[in-house]
Amino acid sequence: MLKILVTEKQIEYTGKELAPHWIYRNFDLTGDAAVAFMGPSNVPLEHMVDLYDVKEKTHIHSPLMLNFIIEHFSTDLELAVYRQRAFITCIKEELELFEIPVTRIGDDLFVNRGKLSVSIATCSVISTLIHVGLNIRTEGTPIKTAGLEEIGIKDINAFAQKVLRRYQNELEQIYVARCKVKGVVIES
Repeated sequence: MLKILVTEKQIEYTGKELAPHWIYRNFDLTGDAAVAFMGPSNVPLEHMVDLYDVKEKTHIHSPLMLNFIIEHFSTDLELAVYRQRAFITCIKEELELFEIPVTRIGDDLFVNRGKLSVSIATCSVISTLIHVGLNIRTEGTPIKTAGLEEIGIKDINAFAQKVLRRYQNELEQIYVARCKVKGVVIES
């Protein structure tokens, strides 16, 4: 089962946090785990994982962001991308409970045409890693953005906890769905 944690500790996201065992080293959670934290985000090009962003020399900056780091101990990058999209969908569904008109395009979320999220999935030699950042505040961002504060999310930690629980439940339901079906035999 996925271990989840929302920490009160403010952490600046620089891209270095997207590393194997970062969650274990910082929060003592072993195995598949997901952590949420708040802090500014400043990702220089040398720590960028998205090659499109590197090629375009796009940087990530937000004065305050809700960040999620997820680590699964499998090395299947395609599966990691599916999990990334499932996590983004969990965020979208949680926002819709607040009647917020959110649009998902691939692995990005938009509110009133402002980009709410940044997201990437990657793999290491032992695990796959997902980072999702949601703007809380938007002053000084390099593009038109939306932020959780301006759309009415007041208790950021409670919101993060609900998103992580939704993702945890989704993974559990996928596991049960895999286990409850009868295999088929092709008869010739």
